[in-house]
Amino acid sequence: MRILLVEDHVELSRWVARALEKSHYTVERSLNGADADSRLATERYDLVILDLSLARVDGLEVLRRLRARGTRTPVLIVTARGEVSDRVRGLDLGADDYLAKPFEIDELEARIRALLRRTQAGGEIRPACGDLVLDPASHAFELGGRLLNLTPRESAVLESLLLRAGKVVAKDQLHGRLFPLESEAKADAIEVYVHRLRRKLAGARVRIVTLRGLGYLLEEVKP
Repeated sequence: MRILLVEDHVELSRWVARALEKSHYTVERSLNGADADSRLATERYDLVILDLSLARVDGLEVLRRLRARGTRTPVLIVTARGEVSDRVRGLDLGADDYLAKPFEIDELEARIRALLRRTQAGGEIRPACGDLVLDPASHAFELGGRLLNLTPRESAVLESLLLRAGKVVAKDQLHGRLFPLESEAKADAIEVYVHRLRRKLAGARVRIVTLRGLGYLLEEVKP
């Protein structure tokens, strides 16, 4: 399961991410509201852990924009704000649960499990383009009805492109998806994974198009 952790306290963010990764969650960290909003507009997550007191864009505004786009991803608000009005407004804007700081990691994980069970019980749509299909529960890809063997980073790139099929995804956005904030990997590293994906998609009814200076686009190949 893929989680976006939006928390501007660096040490707390690292601690929570490490704890959740030990429980076999895939965790991506965002340190401010603007970055979180950009990721949520272009990527797919199974759950969002959202602090309210964020730089650049407030957590409640991130939540409002997420729901305005029609995205139903479960959102767990985790914040030190104690006012009842903040909790009420967050829930009214579409948050699914609320956990006050400080908290125990066991309680956080219990709330995560409850929200994910609720989502899975409701069923999910399988994104597709051409003969490429994504299983949102396992994040596995099928190509022409057969399982597509991908590395984790290849899968992350292809998922980003599939969820915005027909639209351009910037190289910087893909870089942010693949590498942690502290990584020194250059944006050109994305080209390696795109090249590998093109070989694995050869002959399929879907292809990756390069738009120089803009990014990449996934599109269906018409017969």
